[in-house]
Amino acid sequence: MTLPAPTIAPNWSQNATTYPMTDAEIVPLEPIQSCILVLRGVRVILDADLARLYGVPTKRLNEQVKRNPKRFPQDFIFRLNEAEKRELVAKCDRFSRLKHSSAMPYAFTENGVAMLSSVLNSERAIEANVQIMRAFTKIREFLLSHADLQRRLSAMERKYD
Repeated sequence: MTLPAPTIAPNWSQNATTYPMTDAEIVPLEPIQSCILVLRGVRVILDADLARLYGVPTKRLNEQVKRNPKRFPQDFIFRLNEAEKRELVAKCDRFSRLKHSSAMPYAFTENGVAMLSSVLNSERAIEANVQIMRAFTKIREFLLSHADLQRRLSAMERKYD
């Protein structure tokens, strides 16, 4: 019995190890943009979301990070603390899987995502990485073109940090 190939959508309930993506699938920008969060005043993507985009289990992605610590300084990657994890679980339904997890997720900055391309070499990872970098760029361009909106977002970020 073959499993249906999943599509990438904002509903991330499918497990990458159960429903692996094929290299031929195209990664659309919209779901990637919905994965980008602002934590500690920085735009980041959590390890589980990146693993799904890359089509690998979160555990394997994190193993590669641990094997290459010099490639991931603190401004490229950080672990969420308990309070940040609780806030994500409380505010976003898609993070309910973290509620009973003892592991603190990693948050990758744009530079951290770029560095992942040097440790994950599959065709799927390369394609996903290109699209993720485009999503970060698109968000940055949008923010730069809307200075007033950027000022408001910055004020909100400061308020909630």
